[in-house]
Order: sequence, then C-alpha cells, then structure tokens
Amino acid sequence: MKRQLIATGAVLAVALAGGGWWWVQQGNASKVEYRTAPIARGSLQATVAASGAVSPVSQVSVGTQVSGQIRDLLVDFNTEVKAGQLLAQIDPETFEYRVRSAQADVDASRAAVLTAQANALAAQTQVSRAQVDLDEARRDYERKQSLVEKQFITQSEADKARALVNTSTEALKAVQAQVGVAQAQVKTAQANVAQRDAALAQARIDLARTRITSPVNGIVIKRAIERGQTVASSLQAPELFVIAQNLSDMQVEAAIDESDVGRLKTGQKASFTVDAFPGQTFEGEIRQVRKAATNVANVVTYVAIVGFSNVGGKLLPGMTANVRVVTDQRESVLKVPNAALRMRIAGVEAPTAPQGAASAPAVSASAPAVAEGATGGRPAGGGGPGTEFRNRLVAELKLSEEQTTRVDAIYTETRPKFGALRDLPAEERPKARDRLMADVRARIGEVLTPEQKTRYGALVAESAGRTSTRGRVYVLDEQGLPKALNVRLGVSDGSSTELLLLGPNAANGDLKEGAEVIIGIKVQAAAGAKAPGPRPPF
Repeated sequence: MKRQLIATGAVLAVALAGGGWWWVQQGNASKVEYRTAPIARGSLQATVAASGAVSPVSQVSVGTQVSGQIRDLLVDFNTEVKAGQLLAQIDPETFEYRVRSAQADVDASRAAVLTAQANALAAQTQVSRAQVDLDEARRDYERKQSLVEKQFITQSEADKARALVNTSTEALKAVQAQVGVAQAQVKTAQANVAQRDAALAQARIDLARTRITSPVNGIVIKRAIERGQTVASSLQAPELFVIAQNLSDMQVEAAIDESDVGRLKTGQKASFTVDAFPGQTFEGEIRQVRKAATNVANVVTYVAIVGFSNVGGKLLPGMTANVRVVTDQRESVLKVPNAALRMRIAGVEAPTAPQGAASAPAVSASAPAVAEGATGGRPAGGGGPGTEFRNRLVAELKLSEEQTTRVDAIYTETRPKFGALRDLPAEERPKARDRLMADVRARIGEVLTPEQKTRYGALVAESAGRTSTRGRVYVLDEQGLPKALNVRLGVSDGSSTELLLLGPNAANGDLKEGAEVIIGIKVQAAAGAKAPGPRPPF
C-alpha cells in the first residue's frame, strides 16, 4: 500500500511538472516579438530610374536621289570625313548621255530662235514695202482727184485710184499681223530655249548626284552599300551612310514612365552606367523632355534627353544606358525606413486628436502651408509642418525674439483670411489665395534683414516644391506593446522616406532622431523547427 502511494505521488509530480512546462512554453509561444529600426537624420535623394540608348546629338543619314550601280566606294566604317568629301560614286555614264542630249536640245532651240527672229525681220520689211505702196496709192488718188475737178480725166479714173488706196491699206494690215505672228514665234522659241535649259540643268544636277558626298564634318558610323551594288531611288531615298557629326558630345534617349515624367525638369543632374564599363558612372544633365508620348502595350513613356560629354570617345552609339536622375534632395532630415511604413498590425489604430485641443501658434513653412492650415487641412501648430518650418526659420535665419514674435503674429492674423476663401466661388479661390500668399511673404520680408531675405526666399522656394503624403508607423510603448502614430512624409529614395509631420507625438518624444519604429516581426528560433511544438503531457 505504501509503495502504491509513493508511485502515485511520483506520477502526479511528473504530470504537474509536465503541465507546468507546457503552459510556460505556450505562454512564450503566444508572445510576439518585433523587429525595430531607428529614425535617423541624414540626406535623402529622390531619383527616377530609366533605360535608354546612347546616340550622337546630331547625326545625318546620307542617301541618293538617283538610281544606278555603285562604281566606287571610298569610305568605310569609322572613317572621318569632311563636308563635301566624296563618299561613293554611282556609274555616271547614263547621266552623261542625258546631259549631252539635253545640250543638243538647247542648241536646236536656240537655232529655232534665230530662225524666228529672221522671219520677224522679213515680216518687218514687208510692212515697210506695204507702207510705201499705200503712200504711193494715196498720192496717185489725190492727183487724179484734182484732175477730175479740173475735168481733165473722168471720175472713173479717180475711183480706181481710191480702190487701190483701200487695197494697199488692207495689205499693210495683213503684213503687220504677220509681224505680230513672227514676234510671237520668236517668244515661243525663246521659251523653248528656257525649257531646254532647265532640262539641261536638271540633267547636270542628276549627273552631279551620282557623286555621293558628305554634307557635314563627322565620322561614318554606318555603311549600308557595297561596291557594285545597285541602288534604286523611287518613292524615297535609300540610306547609304550615317554620319555622326561629333562623338564627343552625345546624349542618352531615356524612356521615362508617365508616372515619373512630371518630376523631371530641364537642367537636372543625371548619371548613368553602361554594360561596357561596369562599375563606372557617367554624369550628364536633362537637356529636353519631349512631349511626344510613346504607347507600347498600354505602357505610356516619354523620351528624356540626357546630354553628356563623351571624353575620349569611350561610349559608342547604340549602347544601352541605365539612367538615374536626381529629382529632389534633402539635407539633414529625419528618415524613417520604408519597411516601417509598410508595417500593419491588426487591431492597433492611431489615436485621434481631441476636438478643440489647444495648440501652439500656427506658423507655416510658407504661404501655401498657411493656406492648408487655414482651409480645413491639418492644423499647423503642435509639431505640424508649419511649426517645423518655423523652427527652421528661427534657426537658419537666426531670428531675434522680436522678429519671431512679429512673424508669429503675421501668420496668426492671416489664418482667418485663408479660412474665408472657402466662401468664394471655386474659380476665384486660386487668385485670391495667391494674393494672400504674396501679402504674407511681403510682410515677412519687412521683418527680415537683407541677408535674411535671401535665405528666406530659398526656404520658401524649397518648401513650395516639397510634396507630402500621409503614412503610419508603429512604436513600442512602456509595456512593450505596439502603438500606431500618424505621420506626414516627404521624398523617398526607395529605402527611407523623409519624415515631415510628427503631429502631436512630437511633444512627448515618441518620434525623434534615434526613436525605434517597428519594421517587422521576429521569426521564432530555429530550434523550434527541429522538434515538434509543445504538446500537452497527456
């Protein structure tokens, strides 16, 4: 009996120990551990990535306007040529015969002009003769008419003389008309000469076009013909050569996605790499963003021209370039890891600010920021974007206490005016807002010294170009539990994002440089994979 009690007690002890171990393991297994990363301060660069092809800034396609067989080929790939230099020669024999034929036609037409001029001269002499006959007939008529009056001759003799005058007059008109015809024939022959001259000039031009010459100074980067090949020019000129004018000044034609093209501007710095020179980066700048869209498989892209200096001619036309354009840059800003922004924890929501909560005086980054705070946006006070800019304004411009008070008063006085914009018609709001912004900037400028005004203008321009979005991060509270915080974000470099708005959390230090934010959940130790998980002892 005693042995049975001992055995039963031992079994109960083992069961209790096993049950306790299982419950402890279950408790440990149910506890979630998070991975965190600190909020750091540093520089950020927002970039746009694209790919494109290297090409000369200016290249000329050389073709032919006449058809024929290539008799001479005088250049090859990579040949440096000068403007007017002979590149190739098309067999000119056919065109030489055309020139001779056209020359013969010109000579014949010029002889026809001489003949027409001789005919015109002969017709002119006929006019002179007819004029002499008419004058003689008139004198004879007048003499016979006087004799009739003296009754020396009959009236019939005078009538015959008058009829001869009429006949001579008509004969004169006929030969004058012949002169007009002869002169018209001269003009026709002269026009024919001009036509034959034009045909001769065209034949000579075609003969000259058998000589394929370079229109510019450059280097041959493409040759599409061989000696003896026949080229045919019908609807368009065939491409024989491609000449790059200057391989030391080149460009990359990068295809930019439509979602990124709005961030590109002329003059922005760009860098790119090519596969031919791994590990080497080439520098350039945006020279042009072309407005013509390209749609391939419903993907819309735009061409951005990145110009660069090809020192030493290392890069060759046609190379594929991976382009990176810096569209925005921030110095000494708070950066939060993007993994923290992607993190979502079910059941953990950010607290909402109480209605009517007191806040610090609202001082916006610039007039636009004031407008946001005054027209229904998030209040600028209490760590908002306005307060952040105010702190920069005070620190970077080194405002005195009096200047700081006056600037705060300007924005406090202006905020109701921006709130009144909501009562205006939608089409009038932009102009009214611009007027208020200009007034705010002018009034602040009166507070500043000339040196401070210069820096203030730069800060306003920087703030006006800064875009922001909203996001959420999680931190651990004193009990080690996650807490959600709403934030406003600026530019991103793909791994980190600028932290613009700390909101009401800035006051209690939840978010500051060095603060830890949750970026993931820790994976359980690998030992758990080697053996099955905890099981009840029974």
